[in-house]
Amino acid sequence: MESEGKIVFTEEQEALVVKSWSVMKKNSADLGLKLFIKIFEIAPTAKKLFSFLRDSPIPAEQNPKLKPHAMSVFVMCCESAAQLRKTGKVTVKETTLKRLGANHSKYGVVDEHFEVTKYALLETIKEAVPEMWSPEMKSAWVRLMITLLLPLKLK
Repeated sequence: MESEGKIVFTEEQEALVVKSWSVMKKNSADLGLKLFIKIFEIAPTAKKLFSFLRDSPIPAEQNPKLKPHAMSVFVMCCESAAQLRKTGKVTVKETTLKRLGANHSKYGVVDEHFEVTKYALLETIKEAVPEMWSPEMKSAWVRLMITLLLPLKLK
């Protein structure tokens, strides 16, 4: 939902995302890694998009560079919720979004990869907080993901 060019992220949606994030935060490194392993299970060729995985003989889940990368992606996704409701947009620095978008494009990331990522993130969250998971929580996370992914897709 949009209002005057801003994404509408309701207080209720924010509360659902923040509540689930507060539970997941302490395990963000492991959950980030699970997210990327899910992505690679769904789309094995996605590994080729990462220089540190492309020719590595080390399995992805044991690669020392994947976990920090995965955690930073997971944390950025999760911590963006509060910003979204307050400002109507994700306030990750515009230069950061532009750089991320350009990098994703340069490395060959296409729309299908974003869909896989969105699905994998939702599944990771659902498994991390099964007692909290609901259609409303899913909707809130989908709204957040659409908002985060759109600038990356436009670059």
